[in-house]
Amino acid sequence: MDPYLKSLNWRYATKKFDDKKKVSQEDLDTLVHAMQLSVSSYGLQPYHVFIISDAALREQLKSVSWGQSQITDASHLIVFANKTAVDDELIDSYLDKVSETRGIPKDGLSGYGDFMKSKLLPLDDGTKAGWTARQTYIALGNLLSAAASLQIDACPMEGFEPEAYNEILGLKEKGLNAAVVATIGYRSEADETQHYKKVRRSKKELFTHL
Repeated sequence: MDPYLKSLNWRYATKKFDDKKKVSQEDLDTLVHAMQLSVSSYGLQPYHVFIISDAALREQLKSVSWGQSQITDASHLIVFANKTAVDDELIDSYLDKVSETRGIPKDGLSGYGDFMKSKLLPLDDGTKAGWTARQTYIALGNLLSAAASLQIDACPMEGFEPEAYNEILGLKEKGLNAAVVATIGYRSEADETQHYKKVRRSKKELFTHL
């Protein structure tokens, strides 16, 4: 089997982590780099990612995460927080980065900037927030795939109270909202779900080639 597909077949949404095993700094750096390289619409990356190892803070977050043990037992908790505002500043800061990275004068990017602004700025606040939240899931997907390739277990999680996360982490003041979280680490031998066969729809059911 192809090594990449083999790693995807190996992974599963880990329910019980071994709290004695920690992800090395080298591997964590690789996962961070993988998330940094994630694609996003227009390249804007309208989110911020929090990598939490602090035990006391995670205990707080566990209480607003349906009491799920992964929050505290995993090596790290990853919180993907989407930007709640899409404005001139977000787009202009991105254009500054393009100009700096590619050596293109800022004036040469004005047409692209105007195009983005014409498409994004007229949207209502709810639509903007929904769009930025969806971008976080692309980074989440990269994290899960990269972790699997390193034989690091992970569990994506929507079972938490976003408003409580926002309050505990002070996200509103930063113009952010907790969209989705993931835990990373190493599976416990006591996690029975690791032995379950993977259930997926057949390719015939799932794909149509036109």
